[in-house]
Amino acid sequence: MGRPGSEISTGQNRRLARAIFSRRAFALPIWLLLALASALAYAPDPQCPQTTGALYSRIRSVPLDPQRVYRIRDASIDRPNLHIDFEDGTLAFTEDICGQITGAFFEGEGEIRLRPPNRMERGSLALFTGMAILEEQFTSGYLRFNDDTAAALNPYLSPLSDRPEFTKQWNDAARQLAEFDALRLLLDFSHFLPSSEAKSEAKFEAKSGGPESAQKFLPLLHAHLLGKKLGAFEIFSDAASSESLWAGQPKVKDGFLFFDIWTSFAPGPAAPRPANDASISDFRISASVQPPTTLRATTEVNVTVHNGGERTLLFELSQYLKVDRIEGDGRALDFIQNPAIEGTQLQRRGNDLVAVVFPAPLPPAQDVKLRFSYAGEVLSEAGNGLLYVGERGTWYPNFGINPAQFDMEFRYPADWTLVATGKRLSSQGIDEAPANPAAPAISEKVSHWTSERPIPVAGFNLGKYFRAEAKAGDILVQAYGTRVVEKSFPKAKPEIVQPFPEPPGRPRARSTAPILVIPPPPPSPARDAQAVADKAAKAITNFSRWFGPYPFDSLSLTQMPGDFSQGWPGLVFLSSFAFLSPREHTDLRLDPLTRALDNQVLVHETAHQWWGDLVLWKSYRDQWIAEGLANYASLLMLEQENPTQFQQVLEKYRRDLLNSNKDGEPLRDAGPVTLGQRLQSSHFPRGYEEISYERGTWLFHMLRCMLRDSSGHNAEPAIRRRNERLSAEVNPEEPFFRALRKIRARYAGKTISTQELLQVFEEDLPRPLWYEKRPKLDWFLEGWINGTAIPRLQARDIRLAEKNGVTTVTGMIVQKDAPEDLVTAVPVYAKTALGTLIFLGEVLADGAETSFHFVAPSEVRTVVLDPRQTILSAPK
Repeated sequence: MGRPGSEISTGQNRRLARAIFSRRAFALPIWLLLALASALAYAPDPQCPQTTGALYSRIRSVPLDPQRVYRIRDASIDRPNLHIDFEDGTLAFTEDICGQITGAFFEGEGEIRLRPPNRMERGSLALFTGMAILEEQFTSGYLRFNDDTAAALNPYLSPLSDRPEFTKQWNDAARQLAEFDALRLLLDFSHFLPSSEAKSEAKFEAKSGGPESAQKFLPLLHAHLLGKKLGAFEIFSDAASSESLWAGQPKVKDGFLFFDIWTSFAPGPAAPRPANDASISDFRISASVQPPTTLRATTEVNVTVHNGGERTLLFELSQYLKVDRIEGDGRALDFIQNPAIEGTQLQRRGNDLVAVVFPAPLPPAQDVKLRFSYAGEVLSEAGNGLLYVGERGTWYPNFGINPAQFDMEFRYPADWTLVATGKRLSSQGIDEAPANPAAPAISEKVSHWTSERPIPVAGFNLGKYFRAEAKAGDILVQAYGTRVVEKSFPKAKPEIVQPFPEPPGRPRARSTAPILVIPPPPPSPARDAQAVADKAAKAITNFSRWFGPYPFDSLSLTQMPGDFSQGWPGLVFLSSFAFLSPREHTDLRLDPLTRALDNQVLVHETAHQWWGDLVLWKSYRDQWIAEGLANYASLLMLEQENPTQFQQVLEKYRRDLLNSNKDGEPLRDAGPVTLGQRLQSSHFPRGYEEISYERGTWLFHMLRCMLRDSSGHNAEPAIRRRNERLSAEVNPEEPFFRALRKIRARYAGKTISTQELLQVFEEDLPRPLWYEKRPKLDWFLEGWINGTAIPRLQARDIRLAEKNGVTTVTGMIVQKDAPEDLVTAVPVYAKTALGTLIFLGEVLADGAETSFHFVAPSEVRTVVLDPRQTILSAPK
């Protein structure tokens, strides 16, 4: 169900591109504003900080300058799709940083206008603001920038006499707000630090660039604004990001802090972005695990610098792990470990940012080896021999979705079992003689693991496990469970049974007092581990046939406390609920549908070995592919075993997607699957799971059924005979699975976008699915993937006519509660007097009304649209 370490607190999201900025929600009323750095050259600052720590401290707490307070009138800041007016008020700039102005505080009358570029983003903005185009007046704001913003405002400024009073009033707020973009600006301003190679001040100026180097910065503007209607919100424009303009707001809902992203996009034509500055080719990790909570490790990271010129690299690492030292080429490097800002995605997944500052700018095509030493309490204890590894963030330094080789050595107590991603090369127990003979012997195990191929993430789990094994061909499957479940696991309750009363007139033979039935003992995952291994092996066998070969040499499934599961390459953290036997489900009084969903977790996580661990997603907008495909793969297994439950689960998803929150907002208003983690918001706290998983599952179900129906395989024999190219031996599911096998082969170890996914399906697209005579699925992308529609389908004006022994069927398909341009592939069936369904064909219903015309067998009596419920449509 879950995926480790990604973009939001549920843990489903993993391996998204690294964050380059931070945010915080403030307790103070106006601390709602954000800012970015400015690289405007006023008089050079002779006191430019000379160390990393001093520079970072200056950036994160730069105060307002009492000598730069002005009256501002009729000024504006213009960016593509963004316009900020300062109609009348007071503005103070911040003090210089290395001769640059990087911020300003405004109080007065202003207005912002932001125009999203498409219907998806306008709908998202309207959910949070009530406006498809943002137009909001604001009364104060804090700006941070690294370009010529200050110079551009200069013509609209006039000096004020009460300058110290204004800076005194707002200086504390400005200092706090400066922290938000400290690391982002450190990436720019670290170039001003003295190079270890500099021999003179003149060489430093030439190498570092001085104030003129501001022109080389990728422009940044971060505005924290206090709106008259919307309250505190943020606007962020950063040319270093692929989606360089976004707007959002911190929001507390039911005691939980969210950061609602109102809209996010690349303004104008998508500009080509430079390749990632660096990538990691391999990790070498040596870790000592000390249950129940402590991890100590050193990690060697081989980094390849691509474009060069960077002085600072950012890594993610759990906030519970503190870095002691970072070395490069054998010498200590400066670093900053910055706590994540409260409410951010980074903070929700438990990570900090670590900025590593190099002695000089890195040249292009340079290989750099870094060694991190760190320790902390990154494990959580659940009791009964169970630990939770990974609940508290990333346990090794990394920076994003980056397939790499892993070589890992673990030391841990001898009475625990450790299982990790990759292949175990060796494992041994060591009994070391203590220095003090009176002290007890130290006993520990050492195990060595390596990845079989570059993988995006690595993990390990530790517990007092018992093991069961199964085989799927040559693939070894191992399940690890403890004797009992964690302490917090639900317990079966005792029940009181009333005995049957004696028949009237018969003497009482036994007591009729109520009987207290003692509940059964707690479940035992160790006892059920064999069933788990067998089920995973069966899933691997089926998935290998449907999707292509299993990507790894083995699969380990380790018990994890709670109701949450995570998949890693070759390793699954499996919820204790997935180890329950049918009897244990009954003892806990779980309803049949809940049991079915619990049983699917294991299969879902096994499917992630293909979709999410082998084939990766390109951006947060494409993460739905991995979750939707893994979830649908688990339902395909369920369909084989219990077709009725398969339909019940799909119907549950349909009902969920048609639901509204407690404020009456329909779930579909949260947005399409391509909003990714943005779907989780204060309006819809479970929006990501319900839409990415459940609508994503429906989208793949629709694709499968569309391909099957449009190829003619779903037709009854009388209709099938008309298509002579088909034979009884053809597998009706082959078009769908052939496309998935192509995806697996082409994108193994690579990322895939939603557009690229559909391009593979288009290669063998049946002609009935061609729209406007083109073998393209653009209509499915825009209406269903990038859309939120759940239309209501009806057939109207049905006419059956017979002439010369030929029966023709005509009618109209009506789409209600849907966008005017929605296109839906609707299977049309005829129904005979005996109730037999005969497939007539697929109709691309375009818009509100679409006519159809078919030739049908003479015994038909009526027409039915989608009787097998293959479309995500609302009940009639």
